[in-house]
Amino acid sequence: MAEVAGLILADVGGTPFDYIAIGTGTTDPTADDTALEAEVARKAAVGSRETTAFANDTAKLVITFSSADGLTGTHNISEIGVFNAETGGVMLLRKTFDAKSVNWDDGDTLEATATVQMIQGT
Repeated sequence: MAEVAGLILADVGGTPFDYIAIGTGTTDPTADDTALEAEVARKAAVGSRETTAFANDTAKLVITFSSADGLTGTHNISEIGVFNAETGGVMLLRKTFDAKSVNWDDGDTLEATATVQMIQGT
């Protein structure tokens, strides 16, 4: 949250969150998470803004993973995270879900999408 707060302030600044990572972890996310449980791959995503409740209030990142990314074998992908660096960096969010079996050697691809809606606080 500190990195997001810094991005809002010109006097502080920060590094944008442009990377999506996928992994095989299954432990429920917590506020203390700083990395995926079992990262498989990470790469720069394509970002855009969408309207959910107010004009351009939602950030959307989309990327497709495939064997072209050096992925081989089969993975049961069950977690996604958004980061501000190609390796390491700060994790903005992490989510787990029902595993998707992906066989990279058979030509499977996995499109990952992360959305973050900005909501006005009090």
